[in-house]
Parts: sequence; C-alpha cells; structure tokens
Amino acid sequence: MPDPMSASFLGMPFWVVVAIGAVALFGAFQVYYWVGRTVGNALYRSRLGRKIGQERILKVENMVRRWGAFAVYGCFWVPGLRHSLPWVAGVLRIDYRWYLVASAMGCLTWAPITAFGLYAMLWGWLKVATESPSIAVAVAAVALGAVAGFILWRRRRRQPEAGA
Repeated sequence: MPDPMSASFLGMPFWVVVAIGAVALFGAFQVYYWVGRTVGNALYRSRLGRKIGQERILKVENMVRRWGAFAVYGCFWVPGLRHSLPWVAGVLRIDYRWYLVASAMGCLTWAPITAFGLYAMLWGWLKVATESPSIAVAVAAVALGAVAGFILWRRRRRQPEAGA
C-alpha cells in the first residue's frame, strides 16, 4: 500500500486535498448556521423542511437543546444529520461561539479520519484484488450485502406495524 503522505489527487498531495475539504466543510457549516438563524422558523415550512419532516426536525431540535455544541460535534459522525442539524442550531440560536468551536473540531477530526480511513480501505482492497481477485470479489459482495441488509432493516423498522 502506498504511503498516504506520498499520495496525490489532481496533482496535489492528498493531505492538501483533505485540508481543503475540511475548510470547505467548515465554511458550509457556517452557512447552514446563519441561514437557519436568519430565516428562522420559515425554514421548517420550506420545501427542505417539509422533505425532512416535522417529526425528524423535532428530534433534532430536542437533541440540540439537550446537548448544544456537543450535538454539533456529534452530528459529523451521523450521515444525514451532518447537514440538517447545523441549520436547526441556527434556528434555535445556540451560542455561536460554542457552535464555531464544535464545528471546527468536527471538521478537524471528521475530514481526515474519514478521508484517510477510506483511502486505507480502498488501497487495502486493491492490494487484495491484485493478489487474489476472487477474495476481493467476495469481500466486495459481503460489504454490499451488509449495506443492503442495513438499508432493508432500517426501512422495515420505519414502516408502521401491519394491523396497528
């Protein structure tokens, strides 16, 4: 497996690409917060708010009220919540100083861990594929099966009980 520090993407060292991604994500989080703070509750009635659903928004609101900046940091690690919680934090007007710190810490930890983790998984899988393509296909099939199983489990869990 190549050394992560020697890897490149679009002619730039991989760590520079990750740093740019972290800064871009931090900027997006600030925009989300200020849109939520500026637009306020009208955001809930918007097309995006209706798509997310009132029940989910209330869950996120309760999480932000209870955990504050910790919820902002934690949302980085939950797909889907990562891009909905920040604007709810803005609507609820949580203290921007704490929001700023939590979003900076989230960007500084989530972006490199995710990028280098995915990088390591991809190169590990490619190494297995060069040594034994059949094992690589089996690993990919198991991973895809696990993802499909998880998605089906989540969908069934959300469906209302039959006859209830």
